[in-house]
Amino acid sequence: MTVRGPTGWTFIKIATVLTYVFMFAPVAVVMLLAFNASQFGSFPMTGLSVRWFVELAQNDAIIRAFQTSMILGALTAVISTSIGVCASLAMVRYDFPGKNLLNTALIAPILVPEVVLAVSLLLFLQFLSMPKNFVLLLLGHVIFTLPFVVLVVQARLVGIRKEYEEAALSLGANPFQTFFQVTLPLLMPAVAAGMLFAFTISFDDITGTLFWKPPGVETVPTQIFAMLRNSISPEINALGTVMIILTVALPLTGAGLARWLASRRGG
Repeated sequence: MTVRGPTGWTFIKIATVLTYVFMFAPVAVVMLLAFNASQFGSFPMTGLSVRWFVELAQNDAIIRAFQTSMILGALTAVISTSIGVCASLAMVRYDFPGKNLLNTALIAPILVPEVVLAVSLLLFLQFLSMPKNFVLLLLGHVIFTLPFVVLVVQARLVGIRKEYEEAALSLGANPFQTFFQVTLPLLMPAVAAGMLFAFTISFDDITGTLFWKPPGVETVPTQIFAMLRNSISPEINALGTVMIILTVALPLTGAGLARWLASRRGG
């Protein structure tokens, strides 16, 4: 009887599992230490407690950073989604000179390293003698998140037959009625997913935010960075846990919402 040795696929599976363990083990450790009763983040844990989440909720600096991140993420999501839907309609439904060049320009920020994009925008605005302010921070986040919305909406729009819109127009609907009553309902899964992705990316961004934020304004990621420069507080583990839950739950919610809207529309 011949005993077969490990195959190449076996080694690939083992390497894949080890890679995921290496990637997610630190995340699991942070989330576990967030419930450590001791103020020292070490093992073995002395007990379980939600003490650090309570102190986190009472920290004014973190609350202000969380409010800033929520406002910034919401504005970024709304603006990026509005521009992304209009741009996708133009790219998919119409032909005009320079279309490919414009489409490439819309997608380009996703191909450029974020630190390069951050420095470029900062230098450009300094050349225009514009000080750093919240509007600059919002503009940077919109530029960075717009390609993700465009890609999601375009992928959905390509699958929507143009005959639906032409039928509405032939029955007397004007272009605005056709968009809001025919095209937009069919696009809603992609619009919802793109908006949640834009919010998540904006909420979680730190590289560009460090370059664009005005003095005295902190988002949650930059607040964590500032806290880490001073000391490793147990509140950081609690705040990191909240960030992990949000950044994982929102994309999953967006994907689930998009699938539910698509199945409902298809039914």
